[in-house]
Amino acid sequence: MTQVLKKALAMLTGSEGTVEFSVPKKIRPLKKLTERELLQLESEIGRELFGAVPAGTRREFFNLDPTTWIWYEESKDEAGRVHATTTRYEVQEKGILKAQDGAHYSYLEGDELRNLTLAVQVYYERVMREVYGRDPHTGQKLERP
Repeated sequence: MTQVLKKALAMLTGSEGTVEFSVPKKIRPLKKLTERELLQLESEIGRELFGAVPAGTRREFFNLDPTTWIWYEESKDEAGRVHATTTRYEVQEKGILKAQDGAHYSYLEGDELRNLTLAVQVYYERVMREVYGRDPHTGQKLERP
């Protein structure tokens, strides 16, 4: 992993050390989860990070791979038409590139960059604890009550 990428990931997670998004081999003793199932579990946490999801709205926020974050929001208007927005955040050497609905591209700055950074940090901490049962700082397995 390049130094710039390591710095960007450290910036996003607030960690000075190496950040790894590794998945333990066994999450449940009786069932091995697929990558898609893990993303769904992670997204359940991610959708809550920005406040309550309004009724009739579907929201997803998750880490697709070490350099890509996805925000998806879908809702219906009063006429029943579905409105959906997909935003992809890519960690690049120049910064965090925001690609919205595949057409609008810009690098994050200011409050938007700070908000994403905080959301990623909270996401990482909660996912490590709640999905993988690991301490987000040490990676050590947590004891479940």
